[in-house]
Amino acid sequence: MSTHSLDPELGDAVAAPGSTVLAGFPSVSVLEEDRQRASTDRSGFVPETLPDGVVAARSVEDVVDTLRLASLHRIPVVPRGAGTGLAAASSSRAGELVLDVSGMNRILRIDPEEQLAVVEPGVLNADLNAAAAEYGLFYAPDPASTAICSIGGNIATNAGGMRCAKYGVTRESVLALRVILADGRELRTGRETIKGVSGYDLNALMIGSEGTLGVVVEATLRLRPQPVHTATVAAFFPDVTAAARAASAVVAARIQPSVMELMDGPTLEAVDMAMGTDYRAKGGAFLLVQTDGYGAFLEQDVVMDVVSPLGSCEKAVDDEHAAALMTARREAIPSLEKLGRVSIGDIGVPRGRLAEVVSGLEDISARTGVRIFTIAHASDGNLHPMIVMDPEDSVTTGPAKVALGEMFHLAKRLGGTLTGEHGIGLLKRDWLEEEVGAVPLEVMNTIRTALDPLGILNPGKGL
Repeated sequence: MSTHSLDPELGDAVAAPGSTVLAGFPSVSVLEEDRQRASTDRSGFVPETLPDGVVAARSVEDVVDTLRLASLHRIPVVPRGAGTGLAAASSSRAGELVLDVSGMNRILRIDPEEQLAVVEPGVLNADLNAAAAEYGLFYAPDPASTAICSIGGNIATNAGGMRCAKYGVTRESVLALRVILADGRELRTGRETIKGVSGYDLNALMIGSEGTLGVVVEATLRLRPQPVHTATVAAFFPDVTAAARAASAVVAARIQPSVMELMDGPTLEAVDMAMGTDYRAKGGAFLLVQTDGYGAFLEQDVVMDVVSPLGSCEKAVDDEHAAALMTARREAIPSLEKLGRVSIGDIGVPRGRLAEVVSGLEDISARTGVRIFTIAHASDGNLHPMIVMDPEDSVTTGPAKVALGEMFHLAKRLGGTLTGEHGIGLLKRDWLEEEVGAVPLEVMNTIRTALDPLGILNPGKGL
């Protein structure tokens, strides 16, 4: 006989581990190690309980069958990709079933003439780029976690990354989607043409919906020609405020870098400790700027002219030097994870106010006693203030929660946003209505209810 636990958000009985109901799902595991692995992401949030089971989907049919059965039995489902999310959007708990699509990892088609790729959601960002490179193409969205993050997760959060200032975030590179709705129906959005305005933009609606409106099982993505040239500038400054001013000056010079990344002094120290480098000895903050295309070196000279009065800067001497600088930036979060549990903020501000926001973050750290390390996609005003805690500390209560709230209010005062690219997930719901307002939130909830009337898709996340 099945046993049941009660999910307080749904108000309906749901199957517990080992029940005969769960046994009917495709490729389901109730092993503790599998449930532990699938219970959280890289947000620093640790659920108090484990999900009831994990479905390892290998096909569209697995996803359809899982959602049909979940709807029938009113079992909450938490969609999951590579588990690299930073807002606890894929965290799960008792009474919930994880739908893991990371095993759906095939690149189905690359069309070099139309410059597009069709992929399953579990394809890693870096693997897609490696495949596209064989045709002289690349996939523009470039999260720092490119080697471990999946396309489905990028779509679920509308991920940005280091090249988004010039090439846009994930939304600008998704042409079409194949989505399975909560009741198992299939929805196709978008098209393979670059342009298309027939009907509402359901494609954009799904992108960034954090698994609350449907589960992406296939994506048609726009590829771009690899740049003929790339030029790199490394600049060091006495402090992070000076680096932020330099970044704003580059924006004001009306050139469009493909990459402009900022790292503060404490983050440089963490990278040095992890990698054996000596970046912190060169300054109290670091700005990495890349330009690309036919005018890359002309734009590089403009960057040098703008940045030199504010700090010391140099051009990368070769591709290996440039790659090492990029690696240092990509290793920022892994380096901090060696120091403790990391909770990564994701605020965005107008680009001309970068110096104000980094100064404000230093003030928050001093007032709350929370260690805050700052990196930023400086070319689009998206900052990642990272709280490093002891492993036993909580990110949802105490000083860390206070600091997260202070970060949001700082961004809001400066005309910014709570999240630039990581999403709301579980960690940021408290402040969503304050940013978007009651009427927009009501409209969002109406849409969510229309597509998932039983409320089984990722309950408690996003809205």
